[in-house]
Amino acid sequence: MLKIREEAARCMLCGNAKCTLVCPKGYDPARAVRAVRFENENIAGSFVDTAVCAQCDGVCEKACIHYDRPIRIRKMLAELPEPTETGDPDLSIEFCGVRCENPFFLSSSIVAGDYDMIARAFDMGWGGAVFKTIGFLIPDEVSPRFGAIGKEGTPFIGFKNLEQISDHETQYNLDVIKRLKAEYPTKVIVASIMGQNDEEWVQLSKLVTEAGADIIECNFSCPHMSGNGLGSDVGQNPELVNRYTELVKGATHLPVLAKMTPNIGNMEIPAIAAAEAGADGIAAINTIKSILGIDAETLESSPSVGGKCSVSGYSGKAVKPIALRFIHDLAKCGRLSGLELSGMGGIETWHDALEFILLGCRNIQVTTAVMQYGYRIIDDMTAGMKAYMTAHGIKSISELVGAALPKMVPADMLDRSTVVYPSFDSGKCLGCGRCSISCSDAGHQAIVMKDGKARLQAAKCVGCHLCMLVCPAGAIVNRNKRVTKPKRG
Repeated sequence: MLKIREEAARCMLCGNAKCTLVCPKGYDPARAVRAVRFENENIAGSFVDTAVCAQCDGVCEKACIHYDRPIRIRKMLAELPEPTETGDPDLSIEFCGVRCENPFFLSSSIVAGDYDMIARAFDMGWGGAVFKTIGFLIPDEVSPRFGAIGKEGTPFIGFKNLEQISDHETQYNLDVIKRLKAEYPTKVIVASIMGQNDEEWVQLSKLVTEAGADIIECNFSCPHMSGNGLGSDVGQNPELVNRYTELVKGATHLPVLAKMTPNIGNMEIPAIAAAEAGADGIAAINTIKSILGIDAETLESSPSVGGKCSVSGYSGKAVKPIALRFIHDLAKCGRLSGLELSGMGGIETWHDALEFILLGCRNIQVTTAVMQYGYRIIDDMTAGMKAYMTAHGIKSISELVGAALPKMVPADMLDRSTVVYPSFDSGKCLGCGRCSISCSDAGHQAIVMKDGKARLQAAKCVGCHLCMLVCPAGAIVNRNKRVTKPKRG
C-alpha cells in the first residue's frame, strides 16, 4: 500500500498545476493531492472521480514536472477513502468581544504587510489579519534575510528570519488599515504596534484606533530588532510589559493583546504583568531565538549577510510542540483566568490549528506555512475543520476551546503502574532491523531478529514505544491495552 501522505509530501504543489490542466475530464488532481498533503484525505476524493481515474492512462502523471519522478497520482487516488460530507458547522467565534467569521488569521509578518496581500487573503477566506507591526522606527533590512532547515527529505521543517517590523511609513500603514476596514467590514483587522518609549506606545495606540483597527496587539516579542529596548527585550521584562500595556489600554477603547516571547523560561510571569495592566488577551508564541547551523566549509550561518549572520527568530512546523507547551501553561494559569488566547507557532493544517484550540485558543495565527504554501491553505483549514466537526457532531467551534486541557496533568499524576506493549505485524515487517538497533542501543534490548522478522521479548520490554517511532514500515503499533507492570527482579 502506498503511503499517500508521504507521496503527497513529494508533490511540489505547483501553481496552475499541469496535472490538472491536462485532465481530459476536467477533474482537479492537483487539488486532491494538496488535500492529502494537508491532512484532508477524507475530502480529497471530491475533486476527482476515483473510478474514472483508475481507468485513465495517466495523462496527469505524464504532465507532472517533478524534478525526480512523477507523483503517483492514480495510485494515490485509488487509496483515498470515500469522500465525507464537510457539513456546515459554525466556524465563527468571538475573540475579545469581536466577532470573527472563522478563527484563522494571518499573523503579524510579511504575509500581512500590504493592502493587496491582505485583500487577496480575505477574498480567499481568511477571517482576519494581524497587520505587520507598525512603529515610527523604519528598519533598514538585510539581504538575504531567510533560511531554512530540513531532515531526511523534508526540506522545510524549520525556518529562520531576520525580518523586522514594517518598513513602510507609519501613515502609509494607517491608510492601508483604514482602506481594508472600509472594503472588508466583516473581516477583523488587528494592528500590531511597537513603540520605542512611552509617548510612542500611546501615540501608536491612538492612531491605529482612529484608522479603524478592531484589536491592538502589542509586540513585546520580536527576537531580532536592531535597536535596544525593543521586541523581546521588553517581553522578558515584566515591569515594561506592565507599563506599556497600561499605557496602550489608557489610549484606546479597543481590546488589547500582549504578544509574548518564548525566549524565557516562564511565560506566565510577563503574561500576568500584562493582565494586571488590563490586557484582554495574550498572543503566543513569537519566534524563538536561534542559530540555524554552521557551514563546515565557509564557517558561515544561514542566512549569511556578507559572510556574517546573527541570532534571530526560528519558526515553522518544528516549533509547534514548544508553542503548544506555552499555550498550555498560559491556559492552566489561574491568574490569567478570563484572558483570551491567540495561538501561533508551526501551524500548517487544520489539525495543527485544532490542537491550539483544544488547549484553549479562540484565535489562530499563521505565517510560515503561508510563506511556504501560500494563502490557499485556508481552503484545507476550513474544510478540514468542518469535516472534523461534522464527524464529531460539533455545531460550533467554540465547543472545542480548551476541551483537551483536563487531559493534561502534571507528570507525577501519570499512571506508573501499568505498561502498554507494542504489537508487531509480521506481514508488514520488512526485516530491516531498525527497531532492533534502536532498542538495543537506546532501549531495553527487548527486540531480536529471527527468520528475517522482528520479535518482541516481552519480559524485557518496558513499553516505551521507541521501536514504533523508528519503524519505517508502520509494522509496529500501539495496542492501547494497559496491563499491570511486571515486578522487577
